[in-house]
Amino acid sequence: MKRARIDNGIFITLNEEKPLIHGYMVIEGNTITYIGEQEPPADTVYDEVVDGRHRLYMPGFVNTHGHAAMSLLRGYGDDMALQVWLQEKMWPMEGKFTGQDVRTGTMLSLLEMLKTGTTTFVDMYDHMDQVAEVSAEAGIRACLTRGVIGLCPREVQDAKLAEAVQFAKTWHNQAEGRITTMMSPHSPYTCPPDYIERIVQAAHDLDLPIHTHMSETAREVQENVDQYGARPVAHLEKLGVFSRPTLLAHGVHLTDEEIAVLKNYGVRISHNPGSNLKLASGVARVPELLQAGVLVSLGTDGAASNNNLDMLEEIRLAAMLHKGVSGDPVAVPAWEALKMGTLNGARSIWLGDVGALQPGMKADLIALDIDQPHYFPRTNFISHVVYAASSRDVTDVCIDGRWVVRGGVCLTIDEEKVKFDAQRCFERLTAG
Repeated sequence: MKRARIDNGIFITLNEEKPLIHGYMVIEGNTITYIGEQEPPADTVYDEVVDGRHRLYMPGFVNTHGHAAMSLLRGYGDDMALQVWLQEKMWPMEGKFTGQDVRTGTMLSLLEMLKTGTTTFVDMYDHMDQVAEVSAEAGIRACLTRGVIGLCPREVQDAKLAEAVQFAKTWHNQAEGRITTMMSPHSPYTCPPDYIERIVQAAHDLDLPIHTHMSETAREVQENVDQYGARPVAHLEKLGVFSRPTLLAHGVHLTDEEIAVLKNYGVRISHNPGSNLKLASGVARVPELLQAGVLVSLGTDGAASNNNLDMLEEIRLAAMLHKGVSGDPVAVPAWEALKMGTLNGARSIWLGDVGALQPGMKADLIALDIDQPHYFPRTNFISHVVYAASSRDVTDVCIDGRWVVRGGVCLTIDEEKVKFDAQRCFERLTAG
């Protein structure tokens, strides 16, 4: 088992009692075994000793909602309402995607995520075997699900559900345990009620959580009322979705009563502020969700609606947006926003051993170069990360005890090849 030690670093632990430590960290295999101010015993032999001066170490970011392959459509359809954007731009182009396109688009996203400090991501898409394979190769941690749209004949529904089930069986707890899976009806507006019930039953059979889009736009909510006589929360509750552990993407348009229902069922919300703002979907009621005790994490959504996968940007947006719209400067404090992008993200996808830097936790961590003007004076490093840091400050990334980015260079992905392949894919998709 390899042992590594980081000396003279500054560590954001995400531990409420001692959130910041100036000192040392020891990693044995894939696990943090020591973090503290006192130097570890000198007689221990280490395979690697890292000089942590001028570095701030913290848990890697956890991106709890996205569609990685959609990076191929970055900039292809902007400044449009969600339904128009989906129906006129995204779905026609995605219909052309091959498995190789999904593989290439996912690789492009993984490269971007790793270099900007994301160590765990959630992905809902098609051709998910490709996504799982490249995630395993890249060394990232992932919670993956075959997103299912049910607006199709019964035999096509059956085939999609069978594929989703097989994917979950094949990949759950694979890649040294870094990959887990969920079941995903795409949304209430793309899946008929009986189809959602069948997916819920499959989730019960497999003992897996459910991930779906919900209440992203006011139009979506009203159409649910018009079609089914209920708002999405009541609709999904009736269909049994919340009988499984559930992660909802967006949850922008919620009433007080709906928030209480979600809290009662322990439903998690992936807040996607950048995507929601760009698509003019609205501003989620995050302060009210937090006050009610709902677990809220952060996601970027796909790079076609964001248009990047920068989790530091989402953390800053979460901290600042809700101050602005509420008039309350403590609506989402920096500490809460940072947890939403790290520890809360891990908890939202039922990972109990990542998201913080503490003994016994998996060694998923990133290093920021703090020998730069925007980290001075040395007043409050948590504030600096949330309000001043840039994803370009990320120098090193460790996942499951393995360095996957060193000195800003990704060690597990051929960057030049990925960029070349992505451009070639896009040109083919848009030709003619």
